[in-house]
Amino acid sequence: MKSIILNKNISRRVELGHPWIFGNEVNRGKLLDASPQPGEIVTVLTHDKNFIGRGYTNPQSQIMVRLLTRDKDETIDETFFLHRIRKAWDYRKQIGYTENCRLVFGEADDLPQLIIDKFNDYFVIQTLALGIDVWKPAIVKAIEQIFSPKGIYERNDVPVRELEGMQQQKGFLSAEFDTNIIINENGFKLHVDIANGQKTGFFLDQQDNRKAIQHIVKGADVLGAFSYTGSFEIAAAFFGARKVTGLDISQSAIDMCNKNAALNGLEEKCEFICVNAFDVLKNWTKEGRQWDVVMLDPPSFTKSRSSIDKAITGYKEINLRGMKLVKPGGFLVTSSCTNLVQPELFLDTIYAAAKDAKRKLRQVVFNAQSPDHPIIRGQEYTHYLKFLIVQVL
Repeated sequence: MKSIILNKNISRRVELGHPWIFGNEVNRGKLLDASPQPGEIVTVLTHDKNFIGRGYTNPQSQIMVRLLTRDKDETIDETFFLHRIRKAWDYRKQIGYTENCRLVFGEADDLPQLIIDKFNDYFVIQTLALGIDVWKPAIVKAIEQIFSPKGIYERNDVPVRELEGMQQQKGFLSAEFDTNIIINENGFKLHVDIANGQKTGFFLDQQDNRKAIQHIVKGADVLGAFSYTGSFEIAAAFFGARKVTGLDISQSAIDMCNKNAALNGLEEKCEFICVNAFDVLKNWTKEGRQWDVVMLDPPSFTKSRSSIDKAITGYKEINLRGMKLVKPGGFLVTSSCTNLVQPELFLDTIYAAAKDAKRKLRQVVFNAQSPDHPIIRGQEYTHYLKFLIVQVL
């Protein structure tokens, strides 16, 4: 196995537990062997030859090595992936996530850039770096051995793979199956389009947060913006809302919302409208329309640090409009799904919007993603979702 040596004068970030090693942290003049090939497993040593760990490498990537283990005696092979995935599953079972869950959350489960979502007996995989993609057959074999699944599908149609020198692709990793499935969540049912839905087909990270609205929506008139598949709106109707209106710019999303309403017998309570939510919320604010509960679940406004200021402006504006649409004493439910906007900055933005709206806020709930998406301190990318419920006075 080839080895690389870290530069002497770098931070102790890697030694203290971070799994990423950037190219500028590697002493390229002191490679102990021939240069490692993309995807190859290498041993990582400190400048004075102390063992740090083993991981996969890609010299073409800004992140040259992603560590898989810090155990000198651990071999990276098929058995390694079987044990890691079984360990991840044991954790989910311990915390009560068995039917639908993120089975593997990349670095948080010591399997960098590997995502596995479990939708009852169906599994969706993303291998987002070359070094983990090499082990895809071993990962599929481990899933088959642990779960005997009804189907496995890959959703590697994501641009980040191109940064690793890989193509985007999606398709079956098992015998073909109907990729339109139905899952149970919090007592209601939802359609999931594994092949064509966003990301892996469904946002499991909000499942606890959808339950968190159950008390504030009872008997309420509810407005939801950026509905996508209508999961928050269906939850509101299921938990006793009087009337629910959902907005999304995509007609295919609206079709799925209506499909989910029908699946739960909630068509009479739910109305979904295909419109640009930004424009409609602005117009309805001018018209003085108000609801008991307003729910905002917008897409990420930034994917790079260079556009954080623009994202903050967007979050402030959309939440300002949302607050103005809430009746005094009603509730605003709002989210942000990018790790680049840290929790305190998100809260500061919401309260700045409240100041401009001349409304006082009373915090009810401030959550992250559900714990099947574990947060590791010091790895900020694992803490990406912010979910807030406030009473708007």
